[in-house]
Amino acid sequence: MQSETVRTDEIAAYWNERIHDLEMTDQPVGTVGFFDDLDDYRFDKLEYLQRLVDFSSYSGKRLLEVGCGIGTDLVRFAHGGAQVTGVDLAERAIALARANLDLHGLEGRGDLRVSDGEALPFEDNAFDVVYAHGVLQYTASGGRMVEECRRVLAPGGEAIFMVYNRVSWLNALSKVVGVGLEHADAPVLKKYSIAEFRCLLGGFSEVRIVPERFPVKSRLHKGWKAVAFNSLFVGTFNAIPRWLVRRFGWHLMGFCRK
Repeated sequence: MQSETVRTDEIAAYWNERIHDLEMTDQPVGTVGFFDDLDDYRFDKLEYLQRLVDFSSYSGKRLLEVGCGIGTDLVRFAHGGAQVTGVDLAERAIALARANLDLHGLEGRGDLRVSDGEALPFEDNAFDVVYAHGVLQYTASGGRMVEECRRVLAPGGEAIFMVYNRVSWLNALSKVVGVGLEHADAPVLKKYSIAEFRCLLGGFSEVRIVPERFPVKSRLHKGWKAVAFNSLFVGTFNAIPRWLVRRFGWHLMGFCRK
């Protein structure tokens, strides 16, 4: 199915039925333990994220997260003093994000809305920062979402995006040995080369792309796949000098200036 033919309600229905990384916790959904387990797993798996994004450096900034999910990153921005707004297509995600903020002592700190990132309900130049980590690849039109993010960003403001790298170690591994990609069954899943991602972000005055997300031991795999991936592949790959394999990182982080 081509992404341009997928309806917004199909995408919303898919994500309403799924909570990202739900299998990584046995705590009741919506409890402090639930949110803390998923935060721990996310920043263990994405160890690079805190190196590249200083969540505490946006104090007083008007920050919009597009595709905020259950609010894991939004809570970190809010703890750092940002004036946070979060939008997501999935009603369930927004309800959980609101609970996440409240349970972490951030009541009333976030403006959370069920909304389409391709048609944001905000005025031009409304935010100092727009953040969309792992969202563009799942929307019907990444170009429309990027343009909406740029529209609502104030002049000189910062936009941060992450997409999946089509020319990456994980994409190759999934094809060669059948390692499944998360949410491969989503209505839309688009991967980008570095050149394609740079083109997508061409409307910004400054663009810096950083390939990241190299192999780390996974809690997802079981049995022989866990042994092969965690004991053999991870160690072997990470023994290769990073400069030789950097362009093959699974995540492409885009740092942009309007």
